[in-house]
Amino acid sequence: MLKRINHIEDQVRGIGKMIEGDRYCLDILTQISAIQSALDATALQSLDDHTRGCVSGAIQSGKGDTAIAELMAVVKQFAR
Repeated sequence: MLKRINHIEDQVRGIGKMIEGDRYCLDILTQISAIQSALDATALQSLDDHTRGCVSGAIQSGKGDTAIAELMAVVKQFAR
């Protein structure tokens, strides 16, 4: 996960350099789209990890209702 975030951080810095270098707008937009896709993939991986780890553990320990409610709140944020 950290490796993905570091890569995204590098991509964002790259866009800053593209803007400073007055690069073609569509090239910049293409890079922004790539970053959005990378963030989405990272978020989905985190959501999967959380569901399989934290939520599963909470269900097994009898605290599933709270964990599921939290999970659904986050899912709703992504559905906007």
